[in-house]
Amino acid sequence: MTSTPHHWVEIVLRLGLAIILGGAIGWDRETSGKSAGVRTHMLVSLGSAIFILVPLQVGSFEDGISRTIQGIATGIGFLGAGEIVQQTVNSGKLKVKGLTSAASIWVTAAVGVLAGCGLWQTSIIATVMSLLILIGAKYLERFLPKRDTDR
Repeated sequence: MTSTPHHWVEIVLRLGLAIILGGAIGWDRETSGKSAGVRTHMLVSLGSAIFILVPLQVGSFEDGISRTIQGIATGIGFLGAGEIVQQTVNSGKLKVKGLTSAASIWVTAAVGVLAGCGLWQTSIIATVMSLLILIGAKYLERFLPKRDTDR
């Protein structure tokens, strides 16, 4: 794939890859019973890819892509923040939940950027590594001693 996607087939392939890879990460969150699941992750990845395609198609390569990536990274932080919820437990202390889901949304946006840029190998590798972390670390956490959260 070239760096300037003007042919509709290439655009469909890049956007389709973003959707599939975002869905793969979202599938893990969905099966874990998290509120940000398959559809959310697919849309985050697709949206990131769309935003990247704009400067690529209008020819604003270096500065336009850099600013777009900065905007996506910042903007997606607000979506991730909405996933992080502080809940009051019986003791009256706050408990923070949703950090992993927020991080997965952030990573999904980065995967969408990669797919939008046509960097399909890197986007696939990043998705596989993300899934290894989400699935593998969840398995490994079973063997770790429980943390004292009442500090």
